[in-house]
Amino acid sequence: MSTPAATANVLGALSQTVADQAVTAVATASGQSPTSAAALSALSEFLDRPTVDQLRKVLGLTPSGAVRLVDRLAEAGLVTRRAGSDGRTRAVALTDKGVLLAATINAARMRVLDSMLDGLSGAERDALHGLLSRVMSNAGRTKDGGAWICRMCDLDACGRSLGQCPTAEAAREKYADAPAFDPD
Repeated sequence: MSTPAATANVLGALSQTVADQAVTAVATASGQSPTSAAALSALSEFLDRPTVDQLRKVLGLTPSGAVRLVDRLAEAGLVTRRAGSDGRTRAVALTDKGVLLAATINAARMRVLDSMLDGLSGAERDALHGLLSRVMSNAGRTKDGGAWICRMCDLDACGRSLGQCPTAEAAREKYADAPAFDPD
């Protein structure tokens, strides 16, 4: 029987290992920084032509940092800027090249995550999914500020549109009437 401290410590070590390996895999596969990769992934998964400010909030960047990021992505031919909805803002959209690179990023991330589950049976994966979902619910309830938890998630895999994403469900409870995808 483990102690609560031992379990928490293993969770911390695992989360750091997964994050480090995912960042390395994404950088190797895409040639992009972690922030650029997260931006491309978010744009491909759930942000539909966001303003620079909306993208900034998802990534947890300063306004000037978001502008510099979008400048770099546009210079690389990965995103375009278009007129925003109100005439004062600019919307950011992936180019065809950006869509392909986002798919590469998401696949590299998923390979790392899948490799962490090697050797687990289907029943063990189901049990782990249930436990991790509870942990993610806690994370969603306790998180305040900073980058979005789901900025690099595969929203189809988590079942978000079916109401199965533990983070989204925790956020719905926490923020009661807030829309599911409101980057403002």
